[in-house]
Amino acid sequence: MKILVFAPHPDDEILGCGGTLARYVAEGAEVSVCIVTSPLPPVYDFRMEEGQNWPHIIYPEIKESHGILGIRNTIFLQFPCVILESVMRHEVNGKILEVMKAEKPDVVFIPHFGDMQKDHRVVAEAVMVAVRPKYSFAPRLVYSFECLSETEWNIPHGANAFIPNTYVNISEYLEKKIEAFRCYRSQLGAFPDPRSPEAVEALARLRGSTAGFYAAEAFALIREYRP
Repeated sequence: MKILVFAPHPDDEILGCGGTLARYVAEGAEVSVCIVTSPLPPVYDFRMEEGQNWPHIIYPEIKESHGILGIRNTIFLQFPCVILESVMRHEVNGKILEVMKAEKPDVVFIPHFGDMQKDHRVVAEAVMVAVRPKYSFAPRLVYSFECLSETEWNIPHGANAFIPNTYVNISEYLEKKIEAFRCYRSQLGAFPDPRSPEAVEALARLRGSTAGFYAAEAFALIREYRP
């Protein structure tokens, strides 16, 4: 089985489905992650304080984190971070379509379309263009994941609500998820920051209790194809 995650930014893949990815790897699946954006000018200046060049920091963190989970392949599309809506839509759609053609995944994970960060919305919409059933490489399953500090902080409205209907038991993989998340040292916050190990664990416990598990990750099943 082939799994493909589309992460707007580095660490979204761990926050949203890190435990599930660890479980897939343990069960013999091939997991790939496509990181859509990178910290690029004009928003991110490479001439930051000495020793704080974020682009040079984040890539080793990604490699370390993905190594812990056993992710087979990491794909970088190199679109500009936090201004993805400024890129022509056909360019984003085209690159994501190329990734889908190359990977031909059975299962795809995308960010929740109602997240506060617009990069997440752009990625979600672009992937949905690429997973249409008219394509021979359309995946069997498409899920959206929640992302701490993005999903729960948007304007409270029915159109933005994350409504999970699928729960994956990650009781045996929660520690590995947190270990992989800790690799993103440039992104970590101190609790009660939602991007803290404590908050990541708390959400996993909450989702687990909803489904009768010690720990879980929650997803919204968007589409399922049964040939």
